[in-house]
Amino acid sequence: MNILGIETSCDETAAAVVKDGRQLLSNVVASQIDLHAKYGGVVPEVAARSHIEQMLPVVEEALACAKLDWSGIDGIAVTAGPGLLGSLLIGTLTAKTLAEVKTKPLYAINHVEAHVYANFLDTTSPPSFPLLALVVSGGHSQFVLFQDHLNYQVLGQTRDDAAGEAFDKIAKLLDLGFPGGPAIASAALRGDASAFAFPKAKLGHDSLDYSFSGLKTAVLRQAQELAGLDHTAPLSTLSAELTNQQKNDLAASFQKTVVDTLVDRALYAFEKYRPESVVIAGGVAANQLLRDELKRRLPIDINYAPMQLCTDNAAMVAALGYHYAKAGKAISPAELVADSALKM
Repeated sequence: MNILGIETSCDETAAAVVKDGRQLLSNVVASQIDLHAKYGGVVPEVAARSHIEQMLPVVEEALACAKLDWSGIDGIAVTAGPGLLGSLLIGTLTAKTLAEVKTKPLYAINHVEAHVYANFLDTTSPPSFPLLALVVSGGHSQFVLFQDHLNYQVLGQTRDDAAGEAFDKIAKLLDLGFPGGPAIASAALRGDASAFAFPKAKLGHDSLDYSFSGLKTAVLRQAQELAGLDHTAPLSTLSAELTNQQKNDLAASFQKTVVDTLVDRALYAFEKYRPESVVIAGGVAANQLLRDELKRRLPIDINYAPMQLCTDNAAMVAALGYHYAKAGKAISPAELVADSALKM
């Protein structure tokens, strides 16, 4: 069964074809990083306009790379949420139109759930159930326990900022570049992770929730102290008052605190639920320190998606779409609604 996936939840215009939920036939991503870099973050209106320009060429390229025409496509899976509403509308409207015109079953996919399915693609050792997933991306950070495909419960999540969002905001604060995750990781290689002892939120021993808003504030206050500025000084002037080494040390200490927070909770979740496998998914899954610490501290091999499938892509959407198809979860084009607040 060949499923065409479409993904436009944020700033990546993507289409992919996946066979039987496992074999990646094509994976096309049109990135908007250059468009948003000068703003230090994604501008929703700019993202939506770029999706309009890129959507159909990306779909056509995905079919061409898979060496298929529409007769070889058995269904269309599209991200319906969560995400930026303007961006989601472009993908869902495209999918609805194609499903109607080409007479294909249509599947509305949860973007956060789809991230987990990047770990099932092009691997000879797919994760087994029960499966503990740590989903860490720019918009969402959750621990999810899967008993089987489409059968899961959310064990815990961030109470404020997602991990990736925190990386982006600290990178912008220190003027390190965009996207924030790679920028922080790069600066951290030149910094001292023990330079600053930033706090980890204490949300109760039994809780699998976590929080990063206090950590962001702690980094800000430390940066202001190093720069000799008080809290009333404009943030736009802060980075200019810091040396490169100070920025690197702040980045390294911040990254270490985020990773320690995630790994502490992951270890607790593993010991409590004893899953057969553990996967990490989402853009922050590409962070090498996080991968290294999970490998060092968890007594189980971790399943990692290929680096190119950690960030937003349509392959993960198509892979999950296959299981929606097997479960008979097709909807009519009229039922498909983009929902920016859709929860896992």
